[in-house]
Amino acid sequence: MRPVRSLARWAAYAVLALPLAVAPVAVRMRVPRRRLREPIRRRGITRVRIVAHSVLSAGVGLLAWFLVFLAVVALVRGLGYPLVAADDYENSWGGPTLAGAWAVHAALGVGLLPVWLAALAGLGALQLRLIRQLFERAGPAWPVPAALVLAIAGVFFFLSWLSQA
Repeated sequence: MRPVRSLARWAAYAVLALPLAVAPVAVRMRVPRRRLREPIRRRGITRVRIVAHSVLSAGVGLLAWFLVFLAVVALVRGLGYPLVAADDYENSWGGPTLAGAWAVHAALGVGLLPVWLAALAGLGALQLRLIRQLFERAGPAWPVPAALVLAIAGVFFFLSWLSQA
């Protein structure tokens, strides 16, 4: 049970990244210490680093919120399959019966929750490394370009999701 709680804490930190991106610096530094037991130290924080953290953290935070949205949609559509999308269950996964299609969609909706949680926890870990790189000037340099790439990829992923028929 302990690893699940730890993953949930990291996932919660990923979701908190969006509102924290516009919070004062003191709050941004206090939340990792309280939520994750990871203290952040100030080492020459400049306005450029604060703005860079705000932009990158907001981009990754938006991606985290989008992943939460997709997880909820998958769960609701899986559990409520007959009410939501059961118009062609003969040709859907688990068909040709409605019970089989419902069972497969419900199993996928519930079974993918740990995958969504792990993805969010990974974004939370990236958020912590990002704040360490920009505020502490400690650790490797990869979190900044990784956050930039993920934010851009998240925009393209969202736009492709929006344009699906």
